[in-house]
Amino acid sequence: MRSLITFPCAGETLIGSLDMAAGATGLLIVSGGNEIRCGAHRGMALLAAAMTARGHPVFRYDRRGIGDSSGDNHGYLSARGDLVAAAEAFRAAAPQLATIVAYGNCDAASLLALHGREAGVDRLILANPWTIEDFDDLPPVAAIRATYRQRLTSRRAWARLLSGRIDLGKALRGLHKASTALPQTLARRIVGAIENWGDAATIILASGDATAQAFAAAAPHLPAHRIDTASHSFARETDQRQFQALVAGLLEDQ
Repeated sequence: MRSLITFPCAGETLIGSLDMAAGATGLLIVSGGNEIRCGAHRGMALLAAAMTARGHPVFRYDRRGIGDSSGDNHGYLSARGDLVAAAEAFRAAAPQLATIVAYGNCDAASLLALHGREAGVDRLILANPWTIEDFDDLPPVAAIRATYRQRLTSRRAWARLLSGRIDLGKALRGLHKASTALPQTLARRIVGAIENWGDAATIILASGDATAQAFAAAAPHLPAHRIDTASHSFARETDQRQFQALVAGLLEDQ
């Protein structure tokens, strides 16, 4: 059964969706970017329905300034209070909870790594954690290198370059970025936060996604489950099946 819940955060009113079930292990879903709580392609709503069908209560919410929630949106690095308030609201609405597993994609994964313990979260499921510092409009270094490795062995790519169908200026800027070491302060911060969770954090990466590639380059030592897709939100039906099976297995291991 799905219901809407209002709860306070720093003088504002946040809106959450509760999919209720009797289980003692619940899933707290945190949306990434500026997505509303249903997620890209309704992915978060579909995940909630699938996990509730397995007996796990699920809670999703809009942070301040997003979707149905009031206030101003200041981005994921300012969303600690929203996360803490949402976890409290989840526990109040589902008092049988003994364990909260929190899931986030992209910058929501980074938020959870940084502040999940302050919200009383027990375990994390982190998809494609955001570690990219925005210095320009180019893709992250790891994604550029992966692209050019592929292009250097592709006759079709060479033909496009020689015919002028590839932007040579952008290509040269990409090569320069790929060969230049840039500051990685954010990456070190996020990777360090994930390391502090130890076995309580599980990483899932979309192998063809630029954000996932950047994370893998920043944290090659961290084990991760990989889904063979370029979809950042695991949007394809086959992606969804693999992704939901991973999440279900992690919830049922508690």
